[in-house]
Amino acid sequence: MPIDPQVALGAELPSKEFSWTASDIALYHLGIGAGHLWTDPAELRYLDDREPQVLPTFATVAHTLRDTDPPKVKFPGVDIDLAKVVHGAQEIQVHRPLPASGKATRTGRISEIWDKGSNAVIVQEFTITGSDGEALWTERSSIFARGEGGFGGERGPSNKAELPDRAPDFDVTTATLPQQALLYRLCGDRNPLHSDPEFAKGAGFPAPILHGLCTYGIICKTATDTVLESAATRVTGFKARFAGVLFPGETLRSRIWQEPGKLTISATAVDREDAPVLGDVVLTYAE
Repeated sequence: MPIDPQVALGAELPSKEFSWTASDIALYHLGIGAGHLWTDPAELRYLDDREPQVLPTFATVAHTLRDTDPPKVKFPGVDIDLAKVVHGAQEIQVHRPLPASGKATRTGRISEIWDKGSNAVIVQEFTITGSDGEALWTERSSIFARGEGGFGGERGPSNKAELPDRAPDFDVTTATLPQQALLYRLCGDRNPLHSDPEFAKGAGFPAPILHGLCTYGIICKTATDTVLESAATRVTGFKARFAGVLFPGETLRSRIWQEPGKLTISATAVDREDAPVLGDVVLTYAE
């Protein structure tokens, strides 16, 4: 059985020590599109050689920067073919501004397993602690495993973020590059779904798709630049559900509703009649 909930639920995941530098920060920011306004002072804050500001979504790649092998979906009680898996949702809460360089330790566990009928959702929770012993950020990540449900578990809750019943406060578009996935994969996600046309076809897609976490970072940066004057340190949290795919070279549309301390966002693909890409998107920020 690829999923044994009796073993998996609550199981601790291997801890990992990792580090990063200002150059790693710049690589990540380039991977999500920073630098397109190459003379703009606000844009260049993401790419400073020594003290770049750090978009909190860097947390999603900080522990994979040195990885060169495709990821494996193999945990206690879980062993699933990579081609059956897509990222379901991601949430980050930062406890202080992320430093431009540092060392940290990542610990986590499998916190939830939901039976969606023919499919399954596995939720992992992680705490990341800096070298000073204080928490840097926490994160929740879910994976959606096709064909791995039916084991008799609960379906799980609905965490839908309703869009306000009014026109958005901001409506902006963000272009991606045809080579965006090939650049972003240098941050450590070498899943061939994003680079190998034949692998992508075997997984049911006509061509390689952009990493969900790349789209996640692009939308967070777009909202930060649009509403928060490019001040990444004001972002305290960001969460989204991966509702569809984006192909490299397509254009993202972000409709943003602003409330005190919170942005609710709709992210769609302009090139495919505003097909959903990210759903239930919420950015929290310091006033």
